[in-house]
Amino acid sequence: MTRQSQAGMTLIEVLIALAMVSFMLIMAWSTTASVADAQRFFEAMQERNHEIRVAMNRMAKDLSSAYISGNEDKSLDNRRTLLVSKETTPVDELRLSSLGHLTLWANANESEQTLISYHAVRDREDSGKTNLVRRESRRLSNEPWESEPAEVDLLLRDVERVAFEYFDPRDNEWQDSWDSTGADAENGRLPERVRITVTVKNGDREVKYTTQARIMMQEEVVF
Repeated sequence: MTRQSQAGMTLIEVLIALAMVSFMLIMAWSTTASVADAQRFFEAMQERNHEIRVAMNRMAKDLSSAYISGNEDKSLDNRRTLLVSKETTPVDELRLSSLGHLTLWANANESEQTLISYHAVRDREDSGKTNLVRRESRRLSNEPWESEPAEVDLLLRDVERVAFEYFDPRDNEWQDSWDSTGADAENGRLPERVRITVTVKNGDREVKYTTQARIMMQEEVVF
């Protein structure tokens, strides 16, 4: 009676098999990690684009409801209704009276009239970043606007530049500033349109987003 020899794997064959399995696992992990990184990147980009769209829509809505009153005492230093803007860096200074306030509570001591301003603040966690904030005072007065109570909301994080341009239908051209309280041709009226340009960083390059708001009431409103 003879014993048949049993075939088996040599040590070298086992090591080769282990190496191949390890390589396949590494490839599978690399592919999974790349897919996860791409998903996180596109989700962050989508969230960022949504944040920018919401901020620009908010500003366009505020501007479309801008108005100035013809019942003002124009001898006072601080007007109740106005649109005053000048070119500053990184965010243009802008203050406007608007009829866009939404009253949330019944019998609230407030109306749709509001004073809105936009300005830049340094990020609390990273002083190298600039945020765009929106300040809203629900009650108009002839007191300095900085001293009036107001709500301040973070509108857009980490901006490089926020610029406002104003289209004057009389001159048929765009301007970098506007002052409805001044003594020049802008006194007592509003621009026809406002162009809003927001510049943000996307990696190593800057990306610009632009929209326009059409102001419905360009002349003084007499109540």
